[in-house]
Amino acid sequence: MKRLVIAAALSLAACSSQNGKQAASPEFSGDRIRADVTYFADDKLEGRYTGSPGYMTAAKYVADRFAELGLNPGNNGSWYQQVPFAKATRRKDAPSYVRIGDRQFDNGGDVVLYPNGAFPDQSIDADAVFVGYGIDGPEIGSRDYDGVDVKGKIAIVLYPFPKGAPSETAAHMLNEKAAMAKKHGAIGVLSIHTPMREKVIKWERMGERADQPDVKWIGDDGKPRYPGPNLPVFGNLGPKAAEALFEGAPTSLAQIYAEMEKDGGKPKGFPLAKKLHIERHSDVTKLQSPNILGVLEGSDPKLKNEYIVLSAHLDHLGRVKAENGDDIANGAMDNAMGVSTMLEVARAFAKDGQRPKRSIIFAALTGEEEGLLGAEYLAQHPVVGAGKVVGLVNLDMPIVTYDFQDVVAYGADHSTISEAVARAANSMGLKLSPDPEPEQVSFVRSDHYPFVVQGIPAVSFDLGPAGPGAKATEDFLANHYHRVSDDMKLPFNWAAAARFAQINYLVARDLADGAAEPRWYKGDYFGDQFAKRAVKAARQAQ
Repeated sequence: MKRLVIAAALSLAACSSQNGKQAASPEFSGDRIRADVTYFADDKLEGRYTGSPGYMTAAKYVADRFAELGLNPGNNGSWYQQVPFAKATRRKDAPSYVRIGDRQFDNGGDVVLYPNGAFPDQSIDADAVFVGYGIDGPEIGSRDYDGVDVKGKIAIVLYPFPKGAPSETAAHMLNEKAAMAKKHGAIGVLSIHTPMREKVIKWERMGERADQPDVKWIGDDGKPRYPGPNLPVFGNLGPKAAEALFEGAPTSLAQIYAEMEKDGGKPKGFPLAKKLHIERHSDVTKLQSPNILGVLEGSDPKLKNEYIVLSAHLDHLGRVKAENGDDIANGAMDNAMGVSTMLEVARAFAKDGQRPKRSIIFAALTGEEEGLLGAEYLAQHPVVGAGKVVGLVNLDMPIVTYDFQDVVAYGADHSTISEAVARAANSMGLKLSPDPEPEQVSFVRSDHYPFVVQGIPAVSFDLGPAGPGAKATEDFLANHYHRVSDDMKLPFNWAAAARFAQINYLVARDLADGAAEPRWYKGDYFGDQFAKRAVKAARQAQ
């Protein structure tokens, strides 16, 4: 389906459109991008952890660049939109574990329980119920809670979603599993680390997350805000813990995993005999960390109150488990490259002498690594006064190590943004590829997604798998993603970085100058779900 829609858009790319002729593309410099990446990825910034001194140094650099370009401060005269956070960390002096029957599995070993600022101290006894994928989504043919009772119990779910399901709709439903469980009365969700998930991330890497802080922004009620309502229990079961839980079950894990491999396979739920006891204890502190916002005011008197956001997250992981004596996660590709690309696009808009019709917000976002928090805060606290955000282009971790031949545009296919993407790709001789790894659920793992659930059409770009792309992506994810080796020693292709800036500019320019704002397509799941009253567009025929 996705291939067909994008192909249709490409066939129309050379035709006249509602946008008319595109503005000529300005020049983009790989050297400028390299200079910015080098700054953001320097050890002196200590990995740019949310709210840290290194992050604040990076934030000032972005604000200074915005000022140099002649942008306007984006938040009532300030470059900064401060986000209040609660940070929960695992207590080292208190036990944290899951007991299954008479077997105890310590946190960070065979289970992972995340700290929780809303429930800092817990000692819970509960029954467990297997609920398949834990998806209550008739739109994809899943009703996993039918026939099972989870009230007051822990829902045990598979990761990620049924094979063959429409990937972006299913990825959204994966993100809603906690809300679905709570709706049916569950007090928690524990996700099984399935063989499918092992292909995405090794359990040994998952175990490291037990000691990572859990950060959430603080709502108007003064409490940490856990999206999709908060549950007392949320975590992961490793292979050994999952086997212990399913001992004597009517269906074995091996049978369940075999069913998962079938297209449309949906293992049925059932109660589990083993009782659970869960201990988790957290310390909670408060901090602030800003989004950095610069605005280029639109030139059209009517359209300048409609805003296009161009976003990239500035934060990374800070200090992590040391490798070869190095414990700084520099985040050169993730996401110094994205922020530096955004700055290059901002320079192009500010200096090309042709102001866009709509206003553009350039946003360097905080808290992405903690769960898209800065983006979520901005999406729910827009800084546009009587105006409105009508579309977003996001740049996150482009793996710019090769001369790319294609791009992946996560989320574009749901709205008329797909047509702008097709025009830009066609003008640059690039192909558009569908999500090459839907099991990575990239659609819900980047900063465009919080805007989608606020009803705003959005796209997030990545380089595609054609030519050397698939191998380059596989190598980065296996060897460098969220590790200290994501630094300036990677084999960056700075000419490719300039081309990546160019396609992002062309899409943002198209959206900013279009006669109509970006619109959801009629009958699209996300438009129907989150923008019920918005004017919809008909999909272009092939």
